[in-house]
Amino acid sequence: MDLHQFKYFLALSKELHFWNTASKMHITQSALSRQIQSLENELGLQLFYRDKRNVKLTPAGKFLQEKWEIELNHLNSLHQLAKQIHLGESGSIRLAYPDSISSSVLPEFIKKIVHLYPKLKVELLQLTTENEEEYLKNYKVDIVFTRDLTSSPTINHKKLNHENLSFVVPDHHVFRSLEDITEQSLKKEKLILTTQDHNSSYNDIVKEIITSYNMQPDSSIQCEFGSTVISLIKNGLGISILPYSYSLHQYVGIRFIPLPFVTALYINWRNDDPNPILKNILNLI
Repeated sequence: MDLHQFKYFLALSKELHFWNTASKMHITQSALSRQIQSLENELGLQLFYRDKRNVKLTPAGKFLQEKWEIELNHLNSLHQLAKQIHLGESGSIRLAYPDSISSSVLPEFIKKIVHLYPKLKVELLQLTTENEEEYLKNYKVDIVFTRDLTSSPTINHKKLNHENLSFVVPDHHVFRSLEDITEQSLKKEKLILTTQDHNSSYNDIVKEIITSYNMQPDSSIQCEFGSTVISLIKNGLGISILPYSYSLHQYVGIRFIPLPFVTALYINWRNDDPNPILKNILNLI
């Protein structure tokens, strides 16, 4: 049995006329008869009663007509879905991103994807900096937005933009502008650190800020996720240094004071990934 035989059978079961069916299927009447006869022989049952004037389905033929029509429609849907996946229009894509872009770059990017590829499933993850490269290399995610520039030869990257870092303080804090922030005034502050022990370009910038103000961080709190850091700041547990894009989250009770230090944003993907979905997404950049 093959797909063509199913299609010939279903077409004949609707028309119940060999000549009309053959014409619609663009084959000869004798070829159609051979296909139906071959199908009946293979199944070991009769599908049609036929004489010189009439063609009728047998009970077995009627049963298979109902079942095969459902199966064929399902199969056609699968073929269409496979074609959409091949063209990069369907399937799924997994993106990892830093917390800081969840109210800036990320929503606009996702809006483009959803508009152009409404059947595509988009999965969003937040990872620690240490896990970003490992997840990408091991196909746990397809795209990673990072503040750090990777040196891995298996990963491609593109710089998307840059932005200022900022001191983040409670709204009632005495720091209202850069002029208020001095080496002396910072001595009284507890700094909630977002940097970790591993080397990264983002960590280097934060350390540069700390050095420039000759700060001696008195902090027992470290957290890599900015939204959590901001909640700690609101609760009076210290101040921190974060990308200015966090201000777009419109946190109540928080003040952002821009600094003359800049951090970049990169998009990263595997350089040997043949996934057409990934190619389409990257074309949106």
